Amino acid sequence: MEQYSPDRSSPARRAALTRRSLLRASAGGALAAGGIGALGACGIPPAGNAQGAAVADDHSAEEKSVSFSNWTEYMDVDESETRHPTLETFTRRTGVKVTYSEDINDNNEFFAKIKPQLAAGQDTGRDLICVTDWLAARLIRLGWVQKLDPANLPTAYANLSPQFRSPDWDPGRAYSYPWTGISTVIAYNRKALDGVEVRSMADLLDNPRLKGRVGLLTEMRDTMGMTLLDMGKDPGDFTDDDFDAAVARLQKAVDKGQVRRFTGNDYTADLTSGDFAACLAWAGDVVQLKADSPEIDFVVPDSGYMTSTDNLLVPAKARHKTNAERLIDHYYQPANAARLAAYINYVCPVDGVKEELAKLDPEAAENPLILPDREMAEKSRAFRSLDDKEETAYEAAFAKLTGA
Repeated sequence: MEQYSPDRSSPARRAALTRRSLLRASAGGALAAGGIGALGACGIPPAGNAQGAAVADDHSAEEKSVSFSNWTEYMDVDESETRHPTLETFTRRTGVKVTYSEDINDNNEFFAKIKPQLAAGQDTGRDLICVTDWLAARLIRLGWVQKLDPANLPTAYANLSPQFRSPDWDPGRAYSYPWTGISTVIAYNRKALDGVEVRSMADLLDNPRLKGRVGLLTEMRDTMGMTLLDMGKDPGDFTDDDFDAAVARLQKAVDKGQVRRFTGNDYTADLTSGDFAACLAWAGDVVQLKADSPEIDFVVPDSGYMTSTDNLLVPAKARHKTNAERLIDHYYQPANAARLAAYINYVCPVDGVKEELAKLDPEAAENPLILPDREMAEKSRAFRSLDDKEETAYEAAFAKLTGA
């Protein structure tokens, strides 16, 4: 593999970080407006117990190609920003040509694009897609993705981090493998804090010295998850009463003016300027903000932090399932995973990557926001899967809280 030195200040890297946080923030609102509840109205079969999509003819042996749809700026590039070295490495090694498309700009928008073909049992023209965990869960429930063949994923199975091995929506990763993890932590501007200590959600919501200078996220799962954790509840196993109590706690903070506003990706500007002394933030952004400003830092509360994932899945009727599985496996080889992590700076789900990452970017290899150590990984929590009724009710309650 050719030498690679990541440029932390490049426009592409900045686009990657702000792009991903913007789209994370838009997911919850779009879902509330026209997500799961709209499925039945469109004539789509109700979600059921997916035992695997109908087996499609696999043309991988005679057609040495694979089509991969991903988010924009979510793949390593060379210095010219025109080539994707890890994809080229895959083609050289396997002879399989990758048609790579950056055509996912929003989970709901992408779902609407491929939904008619999936519902009709047709090929979407894509062999591999990358979507956020809640949409991955929906596709699995609907039976619109194929069960993966472990025989084609020996490296992925061996190297998948324990932190990501068994989400409740895909136990044992039968249908999906994570592309990256997306962690929610507390970020702060040391200068704006002016000596105030921030270590928990309680500090954000209750410390009068931070009144009007706190930012929370418009992504329901992140803000509610962090609040539930601070209240001693597990976001992976909570009740309606727990959720209502967390909403009430947040409402109290809003009513007394503690929270300046709920934001999407624009919290980065508020945090850098000092309008936010502290806020909830996504780890990928924090990596870049810390590199740009020595005043920015983060803390992982003792109560834990939220982690979600973007995930690789093979759609039903994909023509090249085996080639897609080989491409998934390719990104679980430490050298390839390291190059990807060095560029995008989100949580790497691959064990054993630290040595390879250190060759490319020693600072990144020591950053727990990219490679969580055992202590940090043990604090990670995921928001549990929601049924249709819960999704509608929880998003509506959160939208009322945020004024959306």
